[in-house]
Amino acid sequence: MSTNTTQSRLGEFWGEFSKEKSGIVGLILLALCVLVVIFEPLILPWKEVNSNWRDINYWQDNPASAPPEWTNFFSKTKAPVTQRLTKANREEVDLDGGAKMVTYTLDYKYEADKAPLDVIFHISGTGDIPIVVSIERPDGIKVELFQRFEQGLADQDIRISADNDGRNAAFAFVKHYESEEALEAYSSSSLRTTDLLFNTAQQGMARQFIPLKGTYKLIAQAMIIDPANMDIKDPYVVVTGSVSGLLGTDDSKRDLASGLIAGMKWALLIGFLTSVVSVVIGVLYGIITAYFGGRVDSIMMFIFQIVNSIPVLPVLIVISAVFKPNIYMLILVMVLFFWTGSVMTVRSMALQIKEETYIEAAKALGAKNGRIIFRHMVPLLIPYSFASMALSVPSAIVYESSVSLLGLGDATIVTWGQILHDAMQGAAVLKGLWWWIVPPGLLIAIMGMTFAFIGFSMDKILHPKLQTR
Repeated sequence: MSTNTTQSRLGEFWGEFSKEKSGIVGLILLALCVLVVIFEPLILPWKEVNSNWRDINYWQDNPASAPPEWTNFFSKTKAPVTQRLTKANREEVDLDGGAKMVTYTLDYKYEADKAPLDVIFHISGTGDIPIVVSIERPDGIKVELFQRFEQGLADQDIRISADNDGRNAAFAFVKHYESEEALEAYSSSSLRTTDLLFNTAQQGMARQFIPLKGTYKLIAQAMIIDPANMDIKDPYVVVTGSVSGLLGTDDSKRDLASGLIAGMKWALLIGFLTSVVSVVIGVLYGIITAYFGGRVDSIMMFIFQIVNSIPVLPVLIVISAVFKPNIYMLILVMVLFFWTGSVMTVRSMALQIKEETYIEAAKALGAKNGRIIFRHMVPLLIPYSFASMALSVPSAIVYESSVSLLGLGDATIVTWGQILHDAMQGAAVLKGLWWWIVPPGLLIAIMGMTFAFIGFSMDKILHPKLQTR
């Protein structure tokens, strides 16, 4: 087939396809999905989500089961947004004996109606370092939250939580404004640290929260006795709010937007790989049965009927339960059953092609069976195979999601089905955590709809019985 002929046929196909509105919509959605996969490293809110999805320590600074940030627009009482503060001002003061005092200051602009859940300091240290963490409020009051002497650090992260490590300091701060009688009903464990730190300093502050809005200075100070072998660097602060991220968090504090973006490539891989391999096998199987006929056709159709009668999902569940779940094993099992989808249609079309004059002429000229099949029959059925591939993708994605929903998926990767499984395990429906359920379910539906639109449009153009133009 010449290049000009190929270009002409492609141009003719595109002219027909562009008239199908649903096909264009599906193509646009597919292009968006591919762009998300290509630019995943740039758009992921949490860059190491693929390798740390099940690492509790990686997500420890996030709030658990927090709604998305944009829900603030629909709430009269504004909740604090989870923020990561990295812009720190470093100051050094020389002391006697060559020592120096290093101070890092980060500004946090507080404008919410509720207090943050926590304020977490992170700083990397080397050597033996005495460190003091404090917070300076907009009213000028400075509260020393925590002081500790870190020993034997080797460029290690120091994590200090205001809610845990600064609890006693916050309780001592309240004692300046509350009488002993008023505080008898409270203890340092019954009062949330941040409710006191971000509260207006006045009598009754332990019982009522009145937000003190403004800029808070978060300060980390360390004495460096031996600058050659001791240092602190790379400070940042995580202000844990009541709302977090584009799509909120689950009960393990994982960012759901990152998980859904990371799961996009696996959905496409599962769909594409399963459909391509299964359709190629099915097309070749259908052509061979039609071409050889007779006993070969009878045996192959008997095998087809047996495989086609076996329910796929129960087999997937049993295999996943018996063997260690692996994404490629699941794809292989689906291929072993999905290839039957295109066999009967291909067989009926191949039976017609087999009777064409040029096929008879090729046989008369001594052409081998392999040459006739792959040179004269397969090229005519390739267009149909493309439509069949597109229509097979949604089934593969849904089957993998179903297996993962039951907890039998590949736990080493992030898939939308696994996110739904975790939501089911965490009783997300009973807790009203809709952001944990709706987005992954919606993405599965949209992905299936995308390929269904493309497949139906291609089938309408390429399938002889459905052609309308």
